Amino acid sequence: MGHPPMVCVALDTCKGKAIEDPLLLKKLLELSDSKIEHLPALLLFVPGMPVILTQNIAIELGLINDINGIFGQLVYHEDSISTENLSEMVPNNTQYIRRPIYAVIEMVKSKIECKLQDLQPNILPIPLAEQTFRVDVADILPKDKKPRSNQRASLTIKRSALPLMPAYCITTHKSQGQTLSKAVIDLKLPNETDDIAAVYVPLSRVKRLVDIAILRPFDYKVLLM
Repeated sequence: MGHPPMVCVALDTCKGKAIEDPLLLKKLLELSDSKIEHLPALLLFVPGMPVILTQNIAIELGLINDINGIFGQLVYHEDSISTENLSEMVPNNTQYIRRPIYAVIEMVKSKIECKLQDLQPNILPIPLAEQTFRVDVADILPKDKKPRSNQRASLTIKRSALPLMPAYCITTHKSQGQTLSKAVIDLKLPNETDDIAAVYVPLSRVKRLVDIAILRPFDYKVLLM
C-alpha cells in the first residue's frame, strides 16, 4: 500500500515510573498475551485489517470483549514517533508510536444509533485501556541479588495500551456467538480431543455451507461426536 509499517507501543510503568531497564523491557515485550491481560506490548496496524476488542469498553453500546471491527486510523501525538527497532519480527523501516491517543475502528455490530461528530456511522474511537499484572524477574536479576530457591522475585507492572488485537485468525472459543460471512476452519484436532464444541462451533459460524472452506484433511470421526 506504500505505507511504512506502524506499531503502537504499550506504556509500562512500575511504581509510577516508566521502565528503562533494557533487560526488563525485553522481557515485557516477549510476555504471552495471557500474562499481560491481552494488552499487547507491540500492536501492528495496517489500514483495513480486522481487529478484535479485548476488553469491555461500553457494554450498553455493544463495545464488548471479543467484538470484531476494522482498523481505520491511529491518532497519536506527532512527537512520539520513533524508528528504533524494538523487535526482529517487524521490518527496519517500522514507525513505533509511543504515545497513542485512540484508534478509529469500524464496528459493524455497534449499537450506537447516531454517528459521532465528523465520523461516519459505526466508526468509533477506541481509547487506551489500563491493566496491572505481575511479572517474575528472577531470571534477569544479577547473581548477587537473585532470591533463594524457595522465594520469588516479581514486580507489579501497570500497562497502558490499546485493547485491540489483529483478528485475521481467531480461536474457536473466541468465535462463539459470532455470525461470519465466510470462514476457513481447521477441523484437525489434537490427539484424544473429544470436545464437540471444537467441531460444532466453527462449523456453525456461517449461514450457508458454501461460505465455509476446510483448511486441511481431518478425521471424519470428529463429525460423529
